[in-house]
Amino acid sequence: MTATNRRIVLDHRPEGTPVAGNFRRDDQPVPELSDGQILLRNHYLSIDPAQRGWISPGVNFADPVPVGDVMRSLAVGSVAVTRNAKYAIGEFLYGWFGWQDYCAAGEAQVIARVQPAQGPVSLGLGLYGISGVTAYLALTELGRPRAGETVLVSTAAGAVGSIVGQLARRLGCRVAGLTGSDDKVRQCLAEFGYHAALNYHNGLDAPALQALCPHGVDIFFDNTSGAIADAVWPFMNLRGRIVQCGTAAVASWDPAPLAPRRERIMLTRRLRHEGFIIFDHLERFPAVVTQLARWQQEGALVFHEDIETGLDHAPGALAAIFRGENRGKKMVRITNGTRAL
Repeated sequence: MTATNRRIVLDHRPEGTPVAGNFRRDDQPVPELSDGQILLRNHYLSIDPAQRGWISPGVNFADPVPVGDVMRSLAVGSVAVTRNAKYAIGEFLYGWFGWQDYCAAGEAQVIARVQPAQGPVSLGLGLYGISGVTAYLALTELGRPRAGETVLVSTAAGAVGSIVGQLARRLGCRVAGLTGSDDKVRQCLAEFGYHAALNYHNGLDAPALQALCPHGVDIFFDNTSGAIADAVWPFMNLRGRIVQCGTAAVASWDPAPLAPRRERIMLTRRLRHEGFIIFDHLERFPAVVTQLARWQQEGALVFHEDIETGLDHAPGALAAIFRGENRGKKMVRITNGTRAL
């Protein structure tokens, strides 16, 4: 084990979208353990749009990361040292381990065990992590899709959206997607099972949405908010459901941006608009992951990973996802001086 714990810490808060310069390296000794803790050696670090909220005051469901602290992040790591009988040396865990080589973690930081028998351990960060579980639960619990309905997904080729599209089609829905490039449109149609997809940069006016969803929208799985949502809401059908899973298109919520008033549409069409935060549903993880693993091993789910190697790439990787440059679940692989998994 190296004597140094490389860490990426928050240097200063972003103004809107994070950039790599909001972070800096701060190496420290490998942390000592207290009774009940385990020492995790991180292998894969998660890069998520939600991290922008975790470092921006005033928009969080949790306290923002303090300036100077390790960047909050989900990660997959292996147990290097244990002072907790519940965890064995060598087993893989998924949890709040941060952008660093090593984490001294208590039980509250562990979300789930990662099972190598279910596939590469990196899947524990994506398909079997919050991306896959969010897609499954938000769609089925809030969207409540019925065969024959139209489901429209924003960021349709992303880590969450790509799974939503496949699950909705599996449930008998007509699935349409909104994404940010012609290449991702092709990916939605060829790989993720979408019946139709649109590059919103080519236009998101009423004729374009009418062509995309000729029978209107029953379920809008919204990962973006902003102008995309403004365009979609008038196409919602009677008793439609809007699943609010993200707000990636809004650069800042301080002050909150002005938007078209939607209350009349909600009232007259009897819409249901509900937000989904995966951390309200952690007890559902094992059962959902078991189901997702079964489908993945049967070849019924396609999931892409966009992996960069090296801890120092984490800040730039976060900035890149807000430019739409990722092709799948963005993560950073750490080698710690040995071969990467």
